[in-house]
Amino acid sequence: MPSLFRFLTVVAVIAGIVYGAVFALANFVNPKPREMTVTIPPDKFLKK
Repeated sequence: MPSLFRFLTVVAVIAGIVYGAVFALANFVNPKPREMTVTIPPDKFLKK
């Protein structure tokens, strides 16, 4: 049984590190806003 607890502890620590990294990326990295132009071909407007 102790090896199961050790395994679950290691998995929980790794999950916590991954969660912390995703949280840090979501809150501390600010994307640079920029303009975007998308050209849509006219045949996309025709209904079939």
